[in-house]
Amino acid sequence: MHPTLNIAIKAARRAGQIINRASLDVERLTVGVKQQSDYVTEVDRAAEAAIIDTIREAYPKHAILAEETGSSGEENGSEYQWIIDPLDGTTNFIHGFPQYAVSIGLAHKGVMNQAVVYDPTRNELFTASKGGGAYLNDKRIRVSKRPKLAESLIGTGFPYRMFDHADAYLAIFRELTQKTAGLRRPGAASIDLAYVACGRTDGFWEFGLSPWDMAAGSLLITEAGGLVGDLAGETNYLVTGNIIAGNPKIFSQLLQVIQPHRTPKLTS
Repeated sequence: MHPTLNIAIKAARRAGQIINRASLDVERLTVGVKQQSDYVTEVDRAAEAAIIDTIREAYPKHAILAEETGSSGEENGSEYQWIIDPLDGTTNFIHGFPQYAVSIGLAHKGVMNQAVVYDPTRNELFTASKGGGAYLNDKRIRVSKRPKLAESLIGTGFPYRMFDHADAYLAIFRELTQKTAGLRRPGAASIDLAYVACGRTDGFWEFGLSPWDMAAGSLLITEAGGLVGDLAGETNYLVTGNIIAGNPKIFSQLLQVIQPHRTPKLTS
């Protein structure tokens, strides 16, 4: 196992301990509102601090992009950047809905190199290294082999902050409802992507995500044999925030459904 992946796992488990302790009494939490339907708690901040402290102890000159504290360390000129979501699924967490995760990715020269998605409620640790495969609790995982969209279970995420693309989203949702075995919206993109990687779902799409929502999960999928792209089928999803993922056959079929619904504002 690569040393940077070991550090990511250590950081994710430290954050998970903080989250699990807080989950025992979520009603005592102080909840702040960053914008409409976008919440933050002292648990998010404490988990992020634990992750960053763990990384800084091992790699003090690496750059970091984290959801709550933003960018840091770029002045060191490092080729490495850690991309962190300390608690993906905060809304679920504050409602006691057990679908949230810690997401940590490491990019080298802009290419995802290491990934950890940790679900502390189930103690499920998803990991991947570029060129080394993807794993769930040390067992190799692969995307599903399901070939037909009509037989597939597809994950997604409903718009909750920005509604500029709601009409396009609803049109896609309506079409896919009729063309799949079912759609699911658990509410934490990092877990949604991890579930594609291990074959629990066959594909996923969402608009308007942030890099920390997708960074680790995207590497899990590609290392598990799947495909990840933006709405044009290209690899610019970390920039556009729009993502389609799936096993190779379902990925192409999702693209065929989604691309005709793109608007001038929703091009990639």
